[in-house]
Amino acid sequence: MTEIPEHLLRRSAEARARATGAPAPGDGDAPAAAEPGDDDGVTIPRSLLEASQQPGGAPAVAGMVGAGGPAAAGGGVATTLPPLMAGPAGNTHRLLTVVKSGSIQDVKASPGDKVHVWPHLLAAEFTAALFITAFTLVFSLFINAPLLELANHNETPNPSKAPWYFLGLQELLTMFDPMIAGVTIPGVVLVLLGFAPYIDKNPSQRPEDRKFAISVQTIHLMFWAVLVIIGSFFRGQGFNFTYPWDTGLHGIFHL
Repeated sequence: MTEIPEHLLRRSAEARARATGAPAPGDGDAPAAAEPGDDDGVTIPRSLLEASQQPGGAPAVAGMVGAGGPAAAGGGVATTLPPLMAGPAGNTHRLLTVVKSGSIQDVKASPGDKVHVWPHLLAAEFTAALFITAFTLVFSLFINAPLLELANHNETPNPSKAPWYFLGLQELLTMFDPMIAGVTIPGVVLVLLGFAPYIDKNPSQRPEDRKFAISVQTIHLMFWAVLVIIGSFFRGQGFNFTYPWDTGLHGIFHL
């Protein structure tokens, strides 16, 4: 048995009383819901009740009219509500969304996101240090260092060359003013290298995705490598430019 809410019964009785001219019933005179089979003006006919319970059916209420609506002769007007989407069991509830249980943001890092410093990183670095130390020891047992006689402060060697890691700067001093060769050019290079990670923020490790970073590093290495090679092999007496196959190597063992 499907019961009609009391406020709907009251509104139906008031509308029927206005249509027939009868006095409106009081708050306590609202008719009670009857069985679906009863044929008075305040119940739902069995045919409409069965139709509303079918999937896709539209529920209807007999004996109800809206405020100010027309009334049918005989005391009842069947008002059909807009069709609702009903489920297999006749439910008319609508599911708005499905919220998964737990927090929305996952704060746990996957195992591949982090690598511990110890033992993963330090073990590899310590192994590399041991290998380099063993290689240097074995290399020094078979090859002697190219040491010369003690330095004589009364006799300056010609040419006088700096160690290989300073030969690039010494080569620049033969071309530019000391302020430009010793401060401006190295300062610009260091600043550009310092800003390179902020200009190229691509986290990819593929060379085709890091064209800017690879170009800057390649230009930097080639620039200083060319200067070191020229200062080592192409500078003779008086640090003048010469070809090594014409005059030989000068000061190469001072490096």
